[in-house]
Formats: sequence, C-alpha cells, structure tokens
Amino acid sequence: MKGNLSPLFILLAAILWGTTGTTQALAPETAHPIAIGATRLAVGGMFLVLIVLLIGQFDFKHWPIKTTVLASLSMALYQPLFFSAVSITGVAIGTVVAIGSAPILSGLIEWLYLKIRPSKVWWCSTFLSIVGCLLLFGNKESVNADPVGIIMALGAGLSFAIYALISRTLVESHSSLSVVAVVFTLSAVLLSPFLFIFDMSWIMSFRGVGVSLQLGIMATGIAYFLFAKGLIHVSSSTAVTLTLAEPLTAALLGVFILGEYLNITSWGGILFLILGIGILIWPFKSSSNEKELSMIQK
Repeated sequence: MKGNLSPLFILLAAILWGTTGTTQALAPETAHPIAIGATRLAVGGMFLVLIVLLIGQFDFKHWPIKTTVLASLSMALYQPLFFSAVSITGVAIGTVVAIGSAPILSGLIEWLYLKIRPSKVWWCSTFLSIVGCLLLFGNKESVNADPVGIIMALGAGLSFAIYALISRTLVESHSSLSVVAVVFTLSAVLLSPFLFIFDMSWIMSFRGVGVSLQLGIMATGIAYFLFAKGLIHVSSSTAVTLTLAEPLTAALLGVFILGEYLNITSWGGILFLILGIGILIWPFKSSSNEKELSMIQK
C-alpha cells in the first residue's frame, strides 16, 4: 500500500510547489526573486531540522557525506539558475525549458549511469506532459529566446534531475525526513550569501513573514519531505515527470486566485498535462488492484 501511495506523495509535493508563483506574486514589491529563493531554503531547512530534533530521528551514523553535499549543491544551484533564467528569457520560455527538460534529463541520467531504460509509458507520459507545458505557457508573453537564459534554464533542469536521482539513493538507507533536513540545511548555507547581497527589509513586514513561512514550511519543508517519501518506491525519472503537476497547479491558482486569463490553447495544455500524469499513475493503481485481487483469491 505504501508503494502505491508514493506517486500521490509526489503529486502532492508538486501541488505545494505550484503555490510558489502565487505566493511570490503576493510578496512585497522590494523582495528580489533570488532573495525569496534563499529565504525559502533557509526557513525550510530550519523547519525540517526542528521537526527531526523534536521526534528524535537525527542519525549521522554511516552518512554518505559526498552524496549529501552533491544533493545540496544541486538544490542550491537550482534556485538562482531558475530565477535568473526566468528574469533573462521570460517566464514562459524559462519555465518550459527548466521544468520540461528535467524529466528528459532525469530519464537519460538513469539510462546512462544506472542502466535503467525508461519504459514506453514513461516516454508517452513525458511527451504529453511537455507538450502540455508548451501549450500552457506558449501564449503568455512574446518569445525572447535568449541563449544565456536558455542555458541557465537547462542548468536548472539538470540540477533538479540530479537532485532527484541522488535523493533516491539517500532515502534507501536513511529516513526521508533526515535526508531533506540535512540536504536543505546545507543548501541554505550555500545560498546564505544572497541574504546579504539583496535588500531583506521586506521580510520584517506582515506580508513578508507570511510569504516566508508559506514558501519555507509548506512549499519547501513539507513538499520536499513528501517528494523524498515518494522516491522510496518511485524511480527518479518517473518522479520528475510527475512533478509537472507543478505548472498545472500554478496555472489554475493564477486563474482562480489572481484572476489571470487562460485561452483555449492554454486549457488544451492543461488537458495534456492531466492526461500525461494520469497515464503515469495508472500502472500504480493497476498493480494495487491486482495485489488486492490476489489476496482475496488466496
């Protein structure tokens, strides 16, 4: 049963990540996107460490230092690369390249280094989901395909793909909560210089505190814990494709909370995303039904 719930954990994590855009839109105007990203990791890391200490799951025995540092570095790099890509080449292109490239890169990494060949279902789901992203974001603004921005977006996608792959190896031998607590604390330390570079006066306002807590606790701490929990029974390539529910959530929140408008093409993109994610989840439900049927027959 836990294995069959794993994709749902990842979907829930993606839904929580999808709230970041709406939350940032409600942040004070003086809050720089990279400063928000650094604050997000700092608050999330402290929250996770506090939870681990309270429930007594902090265990450093036989902890793989090199692997943990690489996972932390990947997550730390993702934040400035993604926000910089969006600022240079625009929200539409930056988001599509970063989020759309991550599943493909994750599948290729698994194929090349772990010798795990992606299934036909994964290829079909990933194709439909990426097409959905293209349709969803394609008409939101004029295209500004800046080469530097695209390279940064690809770097962000690669960083997330590497993080997912490494995290899966970590949760095989350590608790999910301990893994995310250690990784995000180190990531926050790596990004801490940004807290001194940008103006942080916004964080003392009521809205600043609310945004920091929402992004740090819900969209980072709880979300990445659920993601790590799901990785125990789901491959990293499948998990990264499932996270394409993030732009789906962001688009729907933009419509219902921020009053944004989606044209027919964008709604078609949402349909493709739902179809792609549904195809990927279906095998888990099917295997669950088969197990229940075999138990009844026995």
